[in-house]
Amino acid sequence: MSTLLETQNLCAQYGKVLAIQNINLKVNSGQVVTVIGANGAGKSTLLNSIMGSLPNTGSVQGHVLYKGKEVSRQIVEDRVADGLCLVPEKRELFASMPVEDNLLLGGFRRYRMREKGWKNTLDEVYELFPRLQERRMQNAGTLSGGERQMLAVGRALMGKPKVLMLDEPSLGLAPLVVKEVFHIIMRLREAGVSILLVEQNARAALQVADYGYVLEMGEVRIEGEASSLINDPRVIESYLGFGKQQAEE
Repeated sequence: MSTLLETQNLCAQYGKVLAIQNINLKVNSGQVVTVIGANGAGKSTLLNSIMGSLPNTGSVQGHVLYKGKEVSRQIVEDRVADGLCLVPEKRELFASMPVEDNLLLGGFRRYRMREKGWKNTLDEVYELFPRLQERRMQNAGTLSGGERQMLAVGRALMGKPKVLMLDEPSLGLAPLVVKEVFHIIMRLREAGVSILLVEQNARAALQVADYGYVLEMGEVRIEGEASSLINDPRVIESYLGFGKQQAEE
């Protein structure tokens, strides 16, 4: 199993405040890897550091390797072009534009590169998210929370990513919608998409993941196979009370 994404001693800070330090993680081909932790643990900072999208007030040290190549100095657009994609917590959709136009914008780089058949990916997205096809002419701003999350993921998939990073995909969603979101994550893995999942709903995340990292105060405190972490007394005590009902419904 080849390693697609790896960080080595990754650190990030805002001014003099160290947000994450010495993060070493790997995402192998075909894996779902999750990073769990409380609010403020540094989970979103970690994803933005990998993506190169940290705000101007932040700085990053260490190494980000993608497909074995150092990408720490690459701009965001180059990382996206190479198949690394982040779906941010805020989803960042174009609210006044129809669903289908939002999706097509996700494939704009492939269109600009004159990639043959790029638009066929739209059919694949609609197959994965039939609700988006039903609402394809509806403005994104009128969608429900769950539908907006589907649209954000669908737009990312239009770029044909090799590694998809998801930042809190269940945030603010009703329990039944959360269950649907995690089913989608499992379907993406079956389709061959490697996923780095940042999630506060630890139980649900570990149930779909292959491997997990527990982030506390910007550092990895525990890591291991997801099936082991979900039975680890330290993880149970600190995290697995959260989202238990959602995951089991």
